[in-house]
Amino acid sequence: MPRRFPSSAGCYNGLPVAGGVSARAQLPMVTMVRRRIQTAGQGDVHDVTAEVATVVSGSGLTAGVATVAVVGSTAGITTIEFEPGAVADFNRLFERLAPRDGPYAHHERWGDDNGSSHVRAALLGPSIAIPFSDAELALGTWQQLVLVECDTRARTRELVIQLVGE
Repeated sequence: MPRRFPSSAGCYNGLPVAGGVSARAQLPMVTMVRRRIQTAGQGDVHDVTAEVATVVSGSGLTAGVATVAVVGSTAGITTIEFEPGAVADFNRLFERLAPRDGPYAHHERWGDDNGSSHVRAALLGPSIAIPFSDAELALGTWQQLVLVECDTRARTRELVIQLVGE
């Protein structure tokens, strides 16, 4: 069950609640849930739209912002049309920008092979914020939220979904 917290007692956006209206009814609420996703390694892309939409619709909130974040320094979150061609194009772009077999100082320092993973994840970013209203994400018809695995091995990723709204 998600945890919900008022932003500040007796206030709405930092201001006292005006006469006779329930403070709790108008307070922005925060809900946060965590999910685990198993990935197959660099280039694996997971559509998490339905998972996030389910959290939003089940939260009891009708309007606000959903922030979706992946924990770790070798994965990222973005939106894309989740179809094989677009995903292949996306991965091909990353291979040009940060080739897996390229020279990385990270490899020399740590004796591993995931320098490209850190660079790709830094370019992509660990989180994204999506507004919602009427308990539905404000996404375009062909726009899906995706978790992108950049590490060179399979991983269990933690996805954090935080909602702020009313």
